[in-house]
Amino acid sequence: MAEASATDNPSGRRNIFQTLEIDTRLLGMVGAFVVVCLMFNILTDGRFLTSRNIFNLTIQTVSVAIMATGMVFVIVTRHIDLSVGSLLATCSAMMAITQTQLLPGMGLDYGNPLIAPVAIIVGLLTGALIGAFHGWLVGYLTIPAFIVTLGGLLVWRNVAWYLTSGQTIGPLDENFQLLGGIGGTMGETGSWIVGLIGVAASCVAIWQARRARISHDFPVKPVWAEVALMVVSAVLILGFVAILNAYEVPGRVLERTFEARGETMPEGYTAGYGVPYSVLLLIAIAVVMTVVARRTRLGRYIFATGGNPDAAELSGINTRLLTVKVFAIMGTLCALAGLVASARLSFHSNDIGTLDELRVIAAAVIGGTALSGGVGTIYGAILGALIMQSLQSGMAMVGVDAPFQNIVVGAVLVLAVLVDIIYRKRTGGS
Repeated sequence: MAEASATDNPSGRRNIFQTLEIDTRLLGMVGAFVVVCLMFNILTDGRFLTSRNIFNLTIQTVSVAIMATGMVFVIVTRHIDLSVGSLLATCSAMMAITQTQLLPGMGLDYGNPLIAPVAIIVGLLTGALIGAFHGWLVGYLTIPAFIVTLGGLLVWRNVAWYLTSGQTIGPLDENFQLLGGIGGTMGETGSWIVGLIGVAASCVAIWQARRARISHDFPVKPVWAEVALMVVSAVLILGFVAILNAYEVPGRVLERTFEARGETMPEGYTAGYGVPYSVLLLIAIAVVMTVVARRTRLGRYIFATGGNPDAAELSGINTRLLTVKVFAIMGTLCALAGLVASARLSFHSNDIGTLDELRVIAAAVIGGTALSGGVGTIYGAILGALIMQSLQSGMAMVGVDAPFQNIVVGAVLVLAVLVDIIYRKRTGGS
């Protein structure tokens, strides 16, 4: 890359994008997201960018975004997983049955604090084992991932149906529902505390990254650019918290809360919902997956294998075991997405996760993950999921029919791949 740069730019000067290390692909995605939001806000007479709709849009995005982070690893290693929606349904069914039938039968009544943790553990184990099984079929038996997961799409959707006998299971445990979004939020004070912690963490991360680059004699951005990035990060984080806090809890809900405590609600009292616990879960997963991708041996092996599988195997990487690990991670994330999705609904339904596999793959691809393998980012996949959900939510608010919504989403997916191909050709495949 250094030789190419010297050849392309004999003077050795770097343009503004190179100096500031701006990811032009990410910048384009952010621009597209802003355009989508502004367009729908105009079409809905200002209803799209209200605190209420942003809150709902956020919690609706979480389950797909969680799975999209795992799909990045799968696609980077040159595989695909078509079973994520069905696997989500099976994990959701297992968690629902555990907390409504199995544990009550063992003497743990509804409301017992152990019900939710045990149900979540059962769901995570189910997802991890099924994912690892898919990885074993792909890695050790060399069955194409497309075929294995296409079979999984059919198998696990119907396994979920048989587990519940085709019935809706609920209501789910109250503690379990806290991770669904509307039923579990931090409130105004807690949200501001988390927001300030997030600002501090982002500033420290930016400065530590600068120091690491300096210690390795890598080029760094000007100090003013680093400070500007910190300011932008702080504005985005605190602005997001302020928007969610602005969505007020209905008065009748507050009244019931005060009555349950034996108190009278003060006249004129209001309170905001704040940051949902499900969003905190997504942020935690995004941080962990990013650290795995950038700072661990597993992450290096994943991207090395995706870049050149033959070279990776010749260098000593156990690509078969790596495939098992990647699909096990994907299965675990499907269980977490199933937790969020069923908790948001407060029950398990047979159609939960339907077509999520397409939304997840689209989110990863729109986020810049190359289907040819070797390239992808966690934050890009989450942004892709947000763009997808914004499109669907905006079209629903405008009154667009569901079939046409799917047409638009399909067209956007194809367009995103085309733009990605053109971008890689112009940047030499980097």
